[in-house]
Amino acid sequence: MSDWLISLEGTEMGHQLALLLAVSAALLHAIFGALQKGRHDPWLSRGAMDAAYGLLAAPVAFFVVPWPEPHMWIIFAGVFVIHLIYKILQGLAYTKGAYTVVYPVVRGTGPLFAVVGAYWVFGERFSIEQWFGVAVLLMGIFGLAVYNYLFLETGREMLGTALAFAVATGLFVAFYTTYDAYGIRATADPLTFLAWFFTIDSLAFPPFACWRWWNMSQRPALGPLAVRGALGGVVAIASFGSVMLATRLDNVGEAAVLRETSTVFAALIGWLFLKETVGWRRGALMGLIALGAVIVEMGG
Repeated sequence: MSDWLISLEGTEMGHQLALLLAVSAALLHAIFGALQKGRHDPWLSRGAMDAAYGLLAAPVAFFVVPWPEPHMWIIFAGVFVIHLIYKILQGLAYTKGAYTVVYPVVRGTGPLFAVVGAYWVFGERFSIEQWFGVAVLLMGIFGLAVYNYLFLETGREMLGTALAFAVATGLFVAFYTTYDAYGIRATADPLTFLAWFFTIDSLAFPPFACWRWWNMSQRPALGPLAVRGALGGVVAIASFGSVMLATRLDNVGEAAVLRETSTVFAALIGWLFLKETVGWRRGALMGLIALGAVIVEMGG
């Protein structure tokens, strides 16, 4: 499979596959975010999910894919640190703010920084039409956050802090998007990078989650938490794996922007499963997000 993926790099078929992977990552990432924000403590949910995808990835890393090249270990060390900081910031944002307010800010800040990062690191340039698409998409995303803020009924007292963490998280979304794209391009076999990425990235949060659970006065039942973790682990591999493969097959900036249609899916999930209100105004803002993504793709 690795040989087939590598053969698609720089081709029209590779571009179309990257588009499909980026949009799939958007849907899956919204599901992943909702699973982390849902009924359980976000730190426990994240720890359970990380443990699940680590257990799934480790056998593949050790026994299936080729061993990483020596220079990759330094890159993996950077992956570990960057993603750890990102997860801490994301957990703080989710703990202190409403999902439908915080999530759009995180995802809106990320692509703007990622496009700039892709320019500096990979020399990618957006056309005027694509920059217009980015502007339309960001208007929709930040408009959604403002609308959700204006009509928020509870949790306003900590929202300023939550939004600060959300912006910081968005910065690290861009950071890890660019860095992961560099990493997956630095190895001969992209599946080697993915298997070791999930194995190494899973090391930090499960022990912390275990410590947090043990010190809770009212510990949640482990069964439902384990189920959520297993589901989230599978979704995480599919989501992060899809977008990283997209950045190897095609432009990093385009993949980063298209993935942020996850905000549309997140709003729908918030409405359907988290019982958060969605009206016609939010529907129109979600339409702007989708329109901006289409403009970016058509303008490429």
